Amino acid sequence: MSSLITINRLANCNVYLDGSSQLGRCEEAKVPAVKYTMAEHKALGMIGKVDLFVGIDKLEADFKWASFYPDVMPSVCNPFTATALQVRGSLQSWTDAGLIAEVPYVVHLRGTFKEIAFGEYKQANPAEFPSKFNVTYLKCVNDDVELYEVDVLSNILKVAGVDLLATYRANLGA
Repeated sequence: MSSLITINRLANCNVYLDGSSQLGRCEEAKVPAVKYTMAEHKALGMIGKVDLFVGIDKLEADFKWASFYPDVMPSVCNPFTATALQVRGSLQSWTDAGLIAEVPYVVHLRGTFKEIAFGEYKQANPAEFPSKFNVTYLKCVNDDVELYEVDVLSNILKVAGVDLLATYRANLGA
């Protein structure tokens, strides 16, 4: 008899900065949570109010570097040049038979760093180097399947490969 449930686990990741692996260098990575901005609509004849989509709130990622890395600083410190980041993990699927699948889970980010720390120091503890990343592009891919893509500067919003803003861009003449 086969298992009734499958459990997915994503327990670790690696960060890539402009294509270079940061394996062992980043302690924590927090990719953006997408928050849709909504506008309330109420009108005569309606029995209630409704919130309607009007855009996407700013996207921000957080990274906590395990130490100071001089080779990372040119990408992190330049607010005028976009940086490409990837957060890559291995998504495991488990059943009562054990591990049945392991596929790549990748979040692609592009933007600029907006907050850079040059060290938070405590006696007898390693220094901490947190940074905040202003995200203008985000794409989530699971096992080579594009699940979600947003490009704020190009008015692109795709869910499962479907371009939700194609008509909107055409109406704007873009």
